[in-house]
Amino acid sequence: MMSRFHHKSQRWRTSVANASFKPMKLRFISQGWQRLATAPFGRWRRAIAKWALKRLFPLLVLISFVTVLLVDSLTPAIAQEVPSSESIAQQPRQEIRGVWMTNNDFDTLKDRTKVQDGMSQLRRLNFNTIYPVVWNSGYVMYPSAVAKRAGIQPFVLRGSDGHDILADAIAQAHRQGLLVIPWFEFGFMAPPTSELALNHPDWFTQKRDGSETSISAAGEVAWLNPFHPKVQQFITDLVLEIVTQYDVDGIQFDDNMSLPYEFGYDKYTVALYTQETKKAPPANPQDVTWMRWRADKITAFMVQLNQAVKARKPYAIFSVSPNYYDFAYKFQLQDWLTWVRQDIVDELIVQVYRPNLQSFLATISRPEIQEVQQIIPTGIGVMAGLRSSPVPMQQIHSQVRAAQERGLGVTFFYYESLWNSAPEPVTQRQAGFQTLFSAPALRARASE
Repeated sequence: MMSRFHHKSQRWRTSVANASFKPMKLRFISQGWQRLATAPFGRWRRAIAKWALKRLFPLLVLISFVTVLLVDSLTPAIAQEVPSSESIAQQPRQEIRGVWMTNNDFDTLKDRTKVQDGMSQLRRLNFNTIYPVVWNSGYVMYPSAVAKRAGIQPFVLRGSDGHDILADAIAQAHRQGLLVIPWFEFGFMAPPTSELALNHPDWFTQKRDGSETSISAAGEVAWLNPFHPKVQQFITDLVLEIVTQYDVDGIQFDDNMSLPYEFGYDKYTVALYTQETKKAPPANPQDVTWMRWRADKITAFMVQLNQAVKARKPYAIFSVSPNYYDFAYKFQLQDWLTWVRQDIVDELIVQVYRPNLQSFLATISRPEIQEVQQIIPTGIGVMAGLRSSPVPMQQIHSQVRAAQERGLGVTFFYYESLWNSAPEPVTQRQAGFQTLFSAPALRARASE
């Protein structure tokens, strides 16, 4: 809907145009001069009047025409000062240029000098966001009273100087103008041998056959029950601890803030489903109603979590980094498109780890991504390499360019594989990223 000012200027422009070009609007001018020409003022006065009518009338038309041109040229410039909701919706979204900092990056994160150098390099190469891991393998990566109460010892407590590695990374990144959005990597997932699983077995769910684990990229894992109030409270407390105690710009949840569709047959969930639906869960874990009920429960928890974060830090970016939608919902009960539509997601980064360019293009061109990028900053997770599987710069270049051509940002998995652990020399890799990000794309920090 156009602004009220724009409507008024449109009406003014229309009235000027009508007064300038429609014969009926000009009739009063010619009639006035004609009355003057026929008035009894003498022959010489009638001659002057006729001369004036002949000479000045074209000039009046010219003045009216110029007036319309000026209105046409000035009105858009003026209207830009009071943008309409339509124009705001069409403005470019912030371009995400980020990198995840994982467990594989701990040699960097624990060393103050390496962190300082790394943040300087990222800033020089026009990155704008880092996502340091804070929750992985059932452990936190910072001193946590919440984890301590749950009987969980920190996996990485201090850096090489005895310092808080998360606090140092945040400070160093902010000095370089980078946003810091801690990454809650494992979500509801935890190894079955973790202290969390051993101390709180009733917090975990299971499959219909009674088995309690699945195989993931992280190996064999168990799954916290996302429907259990104690689990929800534990996750919420950890998240609020991070956004309250640290000067973060947001918090991120990835594809593991979900539940594989085979799970949900634990005693607590079965009783809850039976109470609400008056029937037992179907034997088929992919039953449409059973899938929807569990997905909606996860969505309800994410709504509550978002509200809790915003109540504590209103400007915090609530970031989500899932798999593409069909996979996320059908296999992980993660209905992230509904999360976006319910306005609880401030930033979306879809993981698309495809070595094949055609498959990559097909995934980043999906309609749900096109829908979301009209609403919030949207990016694509690009694989920069793994220790066992390095990725050449040529592949990275083609994928980033494809994302940029579609108005999408990018975030790389993970920091060390950008250039420190890569198939090309460091200088060549960094030159490649400099080419991709030739100009800055700053993301300003919000304030409370």
